Amino acid sequence: MRIFWFRLKLRNLIFIVLTLALLLCCFKITFSIVNEGGQETRQSDRPRLTVQYRINCTEIYEMEPVELGKTLIIRKQKSYVGPTDEAVVNATSDCDWFVKSRGYNATQGSDFEREFPLAFSLVVHQDAALVERLLRAIYMPHNIYCIHYDLKSSADFISAMKGLARCIPNVFIASNLERVQYAGFSRLKADLNCLSDLLDSEVKWKYVINLCGQDFPLRTNAELVSDLKKLKGGNMVESKWPGGKTGRWSVRYLLKDNNSQYYESPVTTSEIKSPPPHNIEMFVGSAYFTLSREFVVFVHQSLLARDFLAWCEDTYSPDEHFWATLIRVPGVPGEVPRSDPEISELKSKTRLVKWSYLERTLYPPCTGVSIRAVCIYGAAELRWLLNYGHWFANKVDPKVDPVLMECLEEILSEKQLRPKLQ
Repeated sequence: MRIFWFRLKLRNLIFIVLTLALLLCCFKITFSIVNEGGQETRQSDRPRLTVQYRINCTEIYEMEPVELGKTLIIRKQKSYVGPTDEAVVNATSDCDWFVKSRGYNATQGSDFEREFPLAFSLVVHQDAALVERLLRAIYMPHNIYCIHYDLKSSADFISAMKGLARCIPNVFIASNLERVQYAGFSRLKADLNCLSDLLDSEVKWKYVINLCGQDFPLRTNAELVSDLKKLKGGNMVESKWPGGKTGRWSVRYLLKDNNSQYYESPVTTSEIKSPPPHNIEMFVGSAYFTLSREFVVFVHQSLLARDFLAWCEDTYSPDEHFWATLIRVPGVPGEVPRSDPEISELKSKTRLVKWSYLERTLYPPCTGVSIRAVCIYGAAELRWLLNYGHWFANKVDPKVDPVLMECLEEILSEKQLRPKLQ
């Protein structure tokens, strides 16, 4: 009886010891992911969902049903909770830790890439963590990056952008900032402000690409450089005949009210505008571009370009006809002759956008969600995105499908390591 009692006590003691050890382990894990003030985790400490749910990105690429099913479960559970802007502010308060933890200090390009530096203009207004992921995905220490944040952005977002610029080499905030108005001249000015600063930088970049916060690369920097070299000084800009969009510049639009306050979007008037200066023929396209350095110099120095810019100021969404028109002007660097066929968004490789009204005719249905007729991609589109031939995807959002971004990051990282391993 005593032996039985002793064994029972010993078993209870072992159970208590194991329980305490487990609680201590849990406490350490919890403590390691919580800031001193009970704030949320540092971004780099967050577990990747592909690891947590044992998702194989190669099988996602191969459209394996079981793996794709896991991504749908994650989306249904809404497992992803992204870091707040404040978390990015806190992370960038320690630049040494931030740069090392995100791997910026370990990123190195090849001689092939260093001989062909690139510039980027990032016009952003929200979700600092998503902007940082984009920046990390396209970062090379020999490239140069201009961030233009909207003056309407929150204080935390602005502080986060300043933190990124302070911590990461060759990243800076535009010297002139705009209060960006939807479809207004200020959106075009935001990029022009960055382009001006980029021309003044010490980095003698060859091409510049503008991006927004929901873009994400589909190519490594080396692959991008390889494709850009093939342009031989040409530009990659969507440029089509106006069709039904002539109303955007046939009358004047008002940007501000009588109190000099911006309208939510430009307001049409009945005042007829004069024709474009210098007999310029109008074309339409996208606000997003890939431009050669020579073309950007032309835009900043040419009287024709300055006159056209001033004429565009009271038009509707000038960012969607300014670049599309200027590349068709005879004699500009990288000119596209006016007689050449249209350059549609599918021919222009800069950005791959999936419009809901063109699904099933030009491309497969959106597997994420569509907002304002634009697809926010799902993981099932990974293979299509990587094989279509474009350089950047728009739009991505981890709140819609976090696995897609993790798989893009993983695949691009593996491709970057491959030459080093060989």
